Amino acid sequence: MKCGTAFLALFLTGCGDNVNLAQLCQDNEEICNEFGQDSWCKSQRIDVALNRIKVKDDNLDTAKYKLLIAYEGYIKCMSLASQIQHIKLKEKTTLRKNNLLKAKANLSLLSEQSADSKHPHLLYYYWSRESNELALEEFLQLEGSAILENSTAQYHLATYYIKRNTKKTLGLLYRALELHQPGTYISPEVLQTLATIFTQKKQYKQAYIWLRMYQLLLDKPDDMIETSLNSYQQAKILDADFLDKVASTTLAKIEAGKFTSPSY
Repeated sequence: MKCGTAFLALFLTGCGDNVNLAQLCQDNEEICNEFGQDSWCKSQRIDVALNRIKVKDDNLDTAKYKLLIAYEGYIKCMSLASQIQHIKLKEKTTLRKNNLLKAKANLSLLSEQSADSKHPHLLYYYWSRESNELALEEFLQLEGSAILENSTAQYHLATYYIKRNTKKTLGLLYRALELHQPGTYISPEVLQTLATIFTQKKQYKQAYIWLRMYQLLLDKPDDMIETSLNSYQQAKILDADFLDKVASTTLAKIEAGKFTSPSY
């Protein structure tokens, strides 16, 4: 148990967070050892641990929403890892399956415990995950209010309108990027959705720019995305060098909190 905590604490200290993550783990051994140690899904496991600590310390609905998402990320990763069969180390397969079952159970429990929340992030969660129409109605009633003036909520609104009003969706996605706070996580889905919209509109320069930004945001380049970018460039005779510079400059503005919506 202590070895697992020490391992996770050492791993966390390299993440560059402002807080002392090693100390957090030392003070929350049970949380940091929720899952048996395994070489797979490290980042997702750490994400769950950090968000569990935030829920424990603050018990805020925003933290609970992030923990739900963290559990989903871990479950997605571990669902693949648990399918790998070890001939010599069968206990590894068992460990991963147990970790997966525990994550699913904890996700279900947290979802039940948060079901009465009126926080917009959680209202959106219950609509998008459980098709809860009442939650959707309550979420949409908040449109235009200050509580939705954040990057996450604007993206959530965009996912609702994407099949209903393309122009409004663009405005919401741009607003999500305008509201990005420096030093916080940028949702790759925002950039991916913009690339998809402009591809559908056959505005290939814009599609290329947003897809390139999406590629830049990934931890490691995606070969399929690079193939798509090359296809855009060759089929539409695009100036890739220039568009790559535009993408890099625009992403830097978003990260610095200095992005402003273009005309659309």
